[in-house]
Amino acid sequence: MYSGTAFAISVLVNLVCSAQAPLGEPSPDAVTIIRTSLERNVTNESRLKDYAYTESQETRTLDKSGAVVKTERTTSEVLNLYGRPYRRRVGKDGRPLEGREKQKADEEFEKEVRKREQESEEERLKKQVAREKERAEGRKFLLEIPRAYSFKIAGQETLDGLPVWVIDAEPRPEFRPSVKQADLLKKLRGRLWIDKASMQCVRAEVDVIDSISFGGFLAKLERGARLTFLQTRVNDEVWLPSKATVRVDARLLVKHFRLAGETTWSNYRRFRVDSRVLTGDEPTVPQQ
Repeated sequence: MYSGTAFAISVLVNLVCSAQAPLGEPSPDAVTIIRTSLERNVTNESRLKDYAYTESQETRTLDKSGAVVKTERTTSEVLNLYGRPYRRRVGKDGRPLEGREKQKADEEFEKEVRKREQESEEERLKKQVAREKERAEGRKFLLEIPRAYSFKIAGQETLDGLPVWVIDAEPRPEFRPSVKQADLLKKLRGRLWIDKASMQCVRAEVDVIDSISFGGFLAKLERGARLTFLQTRVNDEVWLPSKATVRVDARLLVKHFRLAGETTWSNYRRFRVDSRVLTGDEPTVPQQ
């Protein structure tokens, strides 16, 4: 899928927020809600490693009028393989892989399993340190969010049967980022729907209000892109992503793209991190 989608999903997740005041006490202010929710998001992220899940991606290429000219679909099983996530391809265009494609995907998976099994403790520790460094950078990014936006409780609604706060996030013109990439927050405007009881984000919408460049000026996400993100409660213990959509105009060098994408996450289940039983599983591919 277009690489900007992964980035967009990351930003949406980082904007998660929620809180609920005890009965009879004043409602919390928007900034308090944001700060509390960021802590919840860190907990959700840390628990994701305990789950395997299905990830389905659909990318539609559009013409100038918005008509679909090409559609690509892929399905993967994501698991934590020896401490690091791995995407095992299992489907294409709504059907399970067959023949040579399935054989190739299975061979790639078995090759990666053997590679990670044979890693030394020093190699694993080195990669673990690198991942922890990446997570630490992500947490620093989170700390920029309360400074980057002016938050306002826009109202209260019921969404998917849940009482929610509706919170608007407007970028502050005076915001000066102190960590890498946080300057892009000035180019995003958001609205979030927050479950009062669980203190989690049920839905988020983000609009790109100014163009965003990647890789210097080689790629650009144009103003007007819209991103949505939804979460669901899993095993009555953690909130994890369920769906994300994106519609963008983008440029790569001199070529212009109009894309609409959708990613769904489903079939969350616990598993033993080092279990080889997974190599024999036959994942279910959602039919289109």
